Amino acid sequence: MQRFLAIICGLLVTIGMSAQVQTRALRPSIKTLQAVRLSATEPERPFLILQDGIVDGTDEDNTLHISFDEMSHDVHFYTYTVLHLDRDGQPSDITTGEYLRGFTTADISDYRHSQNTAVSYTHYQFNFPNEDMQLTASGRYKLKIYEDNNPDQGVAEVDFVVVDPRVQILPQLRYNTQREINGRFQQLDIDVQLTAINMRDPQEVSLVVEQNNRTDNHVVLTQPTFVQGDGLRYINQPALIFEGGNEYRHLDCFSTYLAGHNIDRIAYTNGAYHALLFPDEVRTNQEQYIHEFDSDGQFVVNAERTEDVDTEAEYMWVHWMMPSQPRMDGTFYVGGDLFENRLSEANRMQYDYEHGCYYLTALLKQGGYDYQYWFLEKGKTTASTQMSEGSYWETQNRYAIYVYYRPFGGRYDQLVGLKLL
Repeated sequence: MQRFLAIICGLLVTIGMSAQVQTRALRPSIKTLQAVRLSATEPERPFLILQDGIVDGTDEDNTLHISFDEMSHDVHFYTYTVLHLDRDGQPSDITTGEYLRGFTTADISDYRHSQNTAVSYTHYQFNFPNEDMQLTASGRYKLKIYEDNNPDQGVAEVDFVVVDPRVQILPQLRYNTQREINGRFQQLDIDVQLTAINMRDPQEVSLVVEQNNRTDNHVVLTQPTFVQGDGLRYINQPALIFEGGNEYRHLDCFSTYLAGHNIDRIAYTNGAYHALLFPDEVRTNQEQYIHEFDSDGQFVVNAERTEDVDTEAEYMWVHWMMPSQPRMDGTFYVGGDLFENRLSEANRMQYDYEHGCYYLTALLKQGGYDYQYWFLEKGKTTASTQMSEGSYWETQNRYAIYVYYRPFGGRYDQLVGLKLL
């Protein structure tokens, strides 16, 4: 594995092995769905590396640990399967035998009930790949978890990627964009060197670019600006202009006794703990960028006075409040990994006319969470930070660049490059 780590380090900037992982709970009773490397010691969005044509789960650095909580002490019978997807997240045309070695399904047998918690839950976990299921093709994948051996009763999904590093990606982030100079935006220029790819047509190669694991503003590029020798250049592409945004806000509900960062007070009411946050001021009037350390929207489960956070951490009702005038042209959301970077009813804020603020209440497991306020204008699908957080060219964001390759006559999108910036 060390040889492949050396290869991948030539393709990635040094911020650890993390990239796109989208987690989606399909039922309200499923909480804290996570996928991290088995050896991870900090928050990350992991990926897998195709090593000698296979990912078999024998290396902790190349194995996913997947876990979630079901909000009861009832024992559920869960099964999972894995689907190979194309670049856009649709099922690919290859058969199961062409990307999977071993069984096509497996049961989740490792579960434990919560201990001495106000809110009862059961923690489920498993590692993937494993001795029963191994992967043999690069690309994008979806791991589907369902109940009672019925695929129509899905409870959760995890999207992840397997990369077979065969290209070199050379990105440059600049602030002199086609919209502004040192203003609200950041622009990517990307060179892709195809030394190990026999490309006949530039449209055989496509790029997917994401900012902070968000999917509402992700970009798919199918046409380069220039073709130069064995390389493709994506220069001055308007699609690669992103809002700089602002650093993520943070809350820390590690304790049921003490108010952590950004928490006004902790209360125990009607058999449950509540974490009431300080009101979050709109930051659009912030005159200049202020640097703060964040995790670009990620979170970590953490609780004091526990030996096993998986089963001893409490679930707490977290209450957000953002004083603001009501807006009729769109809706505010609380964004970040804690809400799977989605725009849904679960993280849509409501307006309180009596107190003059937007508010949201959600059930979270004890830990530290990054979040932002996003505004979705009516008729649009991409949220903006400019109405709540402001947007600054200096903001530190985490970009992921995926290079897919489908040669003429190919039946699936190979993931041949991944770069984190």
